[in-house]
Amino acid sequence: MEEKQKEMQQKLSTIFLDGVAEGGAVKVTVTAAREVTNISIDKDKVDTTDLEQLEDLIMVATNRALSAAADKEAEEAQNLLKDMLPPGMDGLGSLFGG
Repeated sequence: MEEKQKEMQQKLSTIFLDGVAEGGAVKVTVTAAREVTNISIDKDKVDTTDLEQLEDLIMVATNRALSAAADKEAEEAQNLLKDMLPPGMDGLGSLFGG
């Protein structure tokens, strides 16, 4: 089980997800393991002198990316549980929200 979890974490670290705010003004990329890998700001879409607005956009994009990562992690955990069930018992996966 511990090895399967390690494998899942390694897989999650190779899946990249984006969170976008204000039509692409700010984009945050994270791994499904919830590690921020990139933040990009389109200076043509953001007033860089308004730091409060920029901070808000970064926060929104980051939260969206982390939410997508959490969803992907849950999906991968469901797949891991299904793979661990003995043959013929895959219907039990629904007990775990699948």
